Amino acid sequence: MGIKSATEYIDFFINLNMGENVSLISFINNEKMTLKKNLELKNLEKEPIKKGIVILEQLAREINEMGDKAVLEKYKK
Repeated sequence: MGIKSATEYIDFFINLNMGENVSLISFINNEKMTLKKNLELKNLEKEPIKKGIVILEQLAREINEMGDKAVLEKYKK
């Protein structure tokens, strides 16, 4: 897994350029689900995946507290 921080996740989301079609919280939830499924694979390193899940859970909490736009502004490069 190449993403190691909340800022990198936000940058990745912004660069996907999905416009208004996909909310940040939807993206976060889909990424978290994907990482959890990857934990089941035997040939992948588990620690980076677990770290990614922790980062995504932190972002989800912030979104619930502050909203999508505020979180995007907070982490925007």
